[in-house]
Amino acid sequence: MSDLILHHYDFSNFAEKVRLALGFKALAWHSVIIPPMAPKPDLVPLTGGYRRTPVLQVGADLYCDTRLIVRELERRFPAPTLFPPAQSAMADAMAYWAENRLMRPITLYASGMNLDHLPSGLQADRSVMRGLPPPNDATMRRAALRNAPLVRAQLPDVEAMLADGREWLAGALPCVADLAVYHPLWFFTARTELLAHELAPYPRIAAWMARVRAFGHGRFTAMEPARALEVARNTEPLAPEPSTPWPEDPPLGAEVRIRADDYGRDVVSGELVHAGIDEIALRRDDPLVGTVVVHFPRLGYDLRAA
Repeated sequence: MSDLILHHYDFSNFAEKVRLALGFKALAWHSVIIPPMAPKPDLVPLTGGYRRTPVLQVGADLYCDTRLIVRELERRFPAPTLFPPAQSAMADAMAYWAENRLMRPITLYASGMNLDHLPSGLQADRSVMRGLPPPNDATMRRAALRNAPLVRAQLPDVEAMLADGREWLAGALPCVADLAVYHPLWFFTARTELLAHELAPYPRIAAWMARVRAFGHGRFTAMEPARALEVARNTEPLAPEPSTPWPEDPPLGAEVRIRADDYGRDVVSGELVHAGIDEIALRRDDPLVGTVVVHFPRLGYDLRAA
């Protein structure tokens, strides 16, 4: 089995979700640090244009979006599980809420209040990814103040999830819901302690976050980006899993394009080699890395014939 290579940067909260999944499963992996903003010249040859963080590379297969990355880790390394059957449906619902309703106001609040501690140009890059004009500092601080109440309105809900004395959010066992709710809250203190006071009134959250943090990040070693490109170039993609396409999908073998349906809508084009209920995969060729297969989750992505 090929080594796991994670393309990420330190203060990416979605990358923290995957790093904790790797730690929970006690896995060894290689760490490739990528820029937090465009251009990403050592990532785009692998993904064909997708530049959101993180990306998991296994040989010549690239897995995009943490929803798919965590499930791929589960498929390859099923024990210990992040998807206990009795908790799976609840965990998915919690994860959707956390990553679609909780995370956005936290990132706007924390980013606007920590402008002096973030890389120059980061907010302009994020605005471009969302199709918005680059903001100035005053605009960012106003956005932070608007979103602070949206954050504070939801933190009691997380505390209440733990009110019955449970250790984990979705039930008796840790699962993907714990990672999905943890990483937005982690962003409060990812760069500074300036907003740590927002979590201070919630002792159950603090104890639960300590349990999640104890998963660690597994065993990782640094890898240069050029080496990751070499790994892809010298490896053949895995044979696609059997497909279960919907009648409305383009046929296997068709030239297609896919992009995220919310932000970072960079188009990736290639040959459709897998279409399933939860996953879509495209085969593409690049002069720097040869033939690769780029995998996406079904939900959250727009697939069309090229």
